Amino acid sequence: MRPAELPAGALLRPIEPDDDVALREVSLRNRERFRRSSPAQPEAFWTPAGQRERVDTAVRRNAAGEAWTCVIVRGEAILGMVTLSSIVRGPFCNASIGYWIDAAEEGRGVVSAAVGAACAVAEAELGLHRVEASTLPGNVASQRVLDKNGFERFGRARDYLYLDGQWQEAVLYQRILHDRPPVPGSA
Repeated sequence: MRPAELPAGALLRPIEPDDDVALREVSLRNRERFRRSSPAQPEAFWTPAGQRERVDTAVRRNAAGEAWTCVIVRGEAILGMVTLSSIVRGPFCNASIGYWIDAAEEGRGVVSAAVGAACAVAEAELGLHRVEASTLPGNVASQRVLDKNGFERFGRARDYLYLDGQWQEAVLYQRILHDRPPVPGSA
């Protein structure tokens, strides 16, 4: 994938092995926000070694075709991340999308454009049929990102994720990318 231009001078590009320092900086700035909306992480996750392992795992999963993790950057700074995970080929041709943006970058359309670019890659480069997402019921900003990108709300799931010390309900979304049959042998 070539880097995709986003609003406010940002780019979306695949994660690279030397992104650990910049990723740690933005992650630490947003740690409290992540506590409320992301699975709990051990203290080691926030260390330089923990971020190195995070990046190495993402690069390895990208290379294996198990995931597609990209960072949103402006210059040398990482502003956020978009990941297509749980990629399944064959008759399902599906992935889950997750994304986040630095609190200082919210409201500029950057993450909406990044999710749009990720959906384009899911269809054109990965050959996927469907992308799914979930948000916490109160995460209206994330729901707007999905709405702007043609996702449809299709349900709610009780006790879906364990976040912030309790089981949380989720609002479920999907986007059908195309109606072509799967590529033979892509299982």
